[in-house]
Amino acid sequence: MSSEASNPTKINLCSAMAENLIPSEIIKLGNEISNKIKQGEKIHNLTIGDFDPKIFPIPNSLKNNIITAYNDGQTNYPAANGMLELRTVISKYIKENLNIDYSADEILISAGARPIIYSIYTTLLDPGDKVLFATPSWNNNHYCHLLAANKIELEVGPEQNFMPTAKDIEPYIKEATMIALCSPQNPTGTVFEKNALLEICHLVIEENKRRKGIQKPLYILYDQIYWQLTFGNNKHYEPVGLIPELKDYVIYVDGISKAFAATGVRVGWTFGPAHVINKMRAILSHVGAWAPKAEQVATAHFMQNKSDVKEYLDWFIPAVEKRLFGLYHGIIDLKNQNYPIDVIIPQAAIYLTVCLPWKGKKTSEFHLNSQEDVSKYLIDKCGIAIVPFKAFGSSSESPWYRISVGTLDEKNISDIVNSLKRGMDHFID
Repeated sequence: MSSEASNPTKINLCSAMAENLIPSEIIKLGNEISNKIKQGEKIHNLTIGDFDPKIFPIPNSLKNNIITAYNDGQTNYPAANGMLELRTVISKYIKENLNIDYSADEILISAGARPIIYSIYTTLLDPGDKVLFATPSWNNNHYCHLLAANKIELEVGPEQNFMPTAKDIEPYIKEATMIALCSPQNPTGTVFEKNALLEICHLVIEENKRRKGIQKPLYILYDQIYWQLTFGNNKHYEPVGLIPELKDYVIYVDGISKAFAATGVRVGWTFGPAHVINKMRAILSHVGAWAPKAEQVATAHFMQNKSDVKEYLDWFIPAVEKRLFGLYHGIIDLKNQNYPIDVIIPQAAIYLTVCLPWKGKKTSEFHLNSQEDVSKYLIDKCGIAIVPFKAFGSSSESPWYRISVGTLDEKNISDIVNSLKRGMDHFID
């Protein structure tokens, strides 16, 4: 037999990009847990960054507006860049709440934040361009793969609340075409402090002065989808509000998905320099990633009603905060009892960051040789499913995890804390 016959060349059935694309680890984990629950296993599923509508329904007025819009026949194609009524409302909303000025023509509506992020990558990056982002980070590694961009990953740690600093970024800034930032941060539930973000913004300003006329600008993708969910004295900061001169270089990601528990309603938006927004509109027009017209009309009616928005957020934010801090205080209590566990105080979003340094621990049944063993032990022994930071680009042996409280019934908080305690009680010194 010839060597060619014995060693046939492997032929991809799909594109190399598709063949090598890693599916969402979070969705995969969530589906596995859901299947276990359907088979009768009792597991607290705190994996997906979503909401249980029985616990966190969308605002009643938004729901009623959606129904009215469908009854009114708002079922044909929306405008390619989004309904003018909604873009006008968003322009006013960000002016009143963030004190930044963007006209309706500088705003683009899409079917949630994901198409927005995809179109930002597609619009700004050529194959081989470099994207700079810190890990843990939500999905930037996958978007780099989709667009054949090169990633510069900066793994940052708990000592800086997993948020990148100018010192982290500066050594690589001349190489990058885009810096992807997220605050409040998914997966960590932490936010940029004002001075930390200001220092990064100054770096971008100076780098773009150097590049002017000789090189593609350095852009910031600023994902602030959780910006309305901040707690206590924590405040949301964003680049253009700090340095208006940055307006030509920042593209924002925003929408109703998180602040109004409306993940399935699929209304997201972006705002930024008009020449970039126009190109993004053209790309999304070809993709057809429009938010449904009825939902856009309904969102416009809801968001311009200040009393309805305030009433919902006045209920929703404390409800999320109560769950996060309930778990936080329970875990801190375990830490103070010298259990091997740690946690970062929640600042924003719907996430709690917990450390489980259990690698190397033993029980009579289990030997936790790796963080993967720890994750399995959490599910099988503790009945708790949370997402390891590995799914967000951190080291496979990182002991840090994301807890999402969007599906958490308040009455289960003590049970979860006690389950963690029981799991650690089985460790053999």
